Amino acid sequence: MTCPSLHRPVAVADLAGEVAALVRSDRGLGQFTRFVLVGGLSSAVYALLFVLLRGLGEVPANLIGAALSSVLANELHRRLTFRAGERVGWFAAQWEGGALCVAGMVATSLALRWVNEVVHEPAVLTEILLIAAVTATIGTLRFLALRWVFRPHPA
Repeated sequence: MTCPSLHRPVAVADLAGEVAALVRSDRGLGQFTRFVLVGGLSSAVYALLFVLLRGLGEVPANLIGAALSSVLANELHRRLTFRAGERVGWFAAQWEGGALCVAGMVATSLALRWVNEVVHEPAVLTEILLIAAVTATIGTLRFLALRWVFRPHPA
């Protein structure tokens, strides 16, 4: 038997407020959530560029898409994810984020080359899913590096 006065249903507005507060917080989970959201947005931009530029070849489309989406992600991470807009300049953020992104571009290019050798004319969706798996791995390593390696050090 339950007592109705002891069980209060959680209002959707309360839950939404708690989630929003978590996402805005500078705790690790809040930053990671923002990192994933920015990563999802920049991945969508990447996928669109990859599809639009695929006529140039898979590897050039990958490199161009990765470079442009990385610039976007680096800036959003600087301003939103890590709130470092005042501490870190645009060039420094691009240099640090770009250096970490190079591993992802190399890994995705090698993965695309491999899948194109193994599968004759793979579907675009197959290539995008492969790239998503590789970039998710690289992205997690990138978050860890940006949060703990490239963080500001106290004076």
